[in-house]
Amino acid sequence: MVNPGGNSQPPAVGTGSLSWKRCAGCGGKIADRFLLYTMDSYWHSRCLKCSCCQAQLGEIGTSCYTKSGMILCRNDYIRLFGNSGACSACGQSIPASELVMRAQGNVYHLKCFTCSTCRNRLVPGDRFHYINGSLFCEHDRPTALINGHLSSLQTNPLLPDQKVRPLQWNSST
Repeated sequence: MVNPGGNSQPPAVGTGSLSWKRCAGCGGKIADRFLLYTMDSYWHSRCLKCSCCQAQLGEIGTSCYTKSGMILCRNDYIRLFGNSGACSACGQSIPASELVMRAQGNVYHLKCFTCSTCRNRLVPGDRFHYINGSLFCEHDRPTALINGHLSSLQTNPLLPDQKVRPLQWNSST
């Protein structure tokens, strides 16, 4: 397991002597053939779990993430913290149990995922446009987009039409 920002390599263990390691999760001795090392600690494979979805991290990948006192799988880390850990529209933090909407790497509260012009909420299945960090519903897309060209002020490339897809919290994964 890899802990970004932490030491990813376990300390060398002498090969000639049996050295029992203690699990950081349960405190028990690790006699298993395989053990995990992350956050400067050893773990039983069954003890290193995502704080949100309870997935055994050793079974779903080779990395884990830590933030705000939580140990997270990649999906939950991205769902919770995205690029900044806060809603891209209002700037408020997003609680771990809350469903979110995502667009181009940005994370939004459901109530904040709205058209920049009419402020109507965008829901799953709605077509929208993401231009220069702003969301537009199909009705309010900028005129330059309708005419097939952009003004010289447009600096980000246009992305094709996208459909809203919620990222849902799932406690069984």
